[in-house]
Amino acid sequence: MPPSGGAGTPTAAKLLLFPNKNYHKPLVVPRFMAKSDSFFIRAKVTSNGTTFAQSEIDLGSFVNLGVSKSTLLRIHGIQVGIRDETLTSPVQSATANAISYQLTTQSQSGIVGLDDKSVVASGIMTMYNAQIAEDGSASADFATGFASDVFDLNPSNYKNGYLIGVDNLYLGTDFSVAMTTGDVDVYVVMECTLETATQASATALALSQQ
Repeated sequence: MPPSGGAGTPTAAKLLLFPNKNYHKPLVVPRFMAKSDSFFIRAKVTSNGTTFAQSEIDLGSFVNLGVSKSTLLRIHGIQVGIRDETLTSPVQSATANAISYQLTTQSQSGIVGLDDKSVVASGIMTMYNAQIAEDGSASADFATGFASDVFDLNPSNYKNGYLIGVDNLYLGTDFSVAMTTGDVDVYVVMECTLETATQASATALALSQQ
């Protein structure tokens, strides 16, 4: 029978695997700041022809900026949908056009560039005409043939999340030309978590200048 602590005991096996480990000290598990499970915030804005349209997203139930303790919202991903108001018909126009949208931390009066620090997400769907009738001698022989969204940020997935410390977000949209099929709805679905503010997160918010 091997002596206590010999090669045949579990302690000896641990010492062989981890010779520098002090097994007489209790294991201390690091404590991390708790974050909420992911949840989703959904919103939409309906276009108004070639006039900028905007809807307000109330975050008052999530963001709480207090004196002693604050709760912040972190957006991890944003998915976007642009749909005709019927939800089933294609979006078309008589000429080439663009549908722009943006999600910002400040109210806007029009589409702004990505250099504006209020921009959380931005996108554009550019649509091009193609010949739809063999004749091709009249404008009616042409309509929207294909669309592309490769020119802007569009659906956003952030590596560390986009930290939000404001009570409202603003979803805006605008057309370059009016659609022959009428106005559209721009939808966003945001994957979010909540967290307690720290000095690091306060610095991040200050740098983003929301």
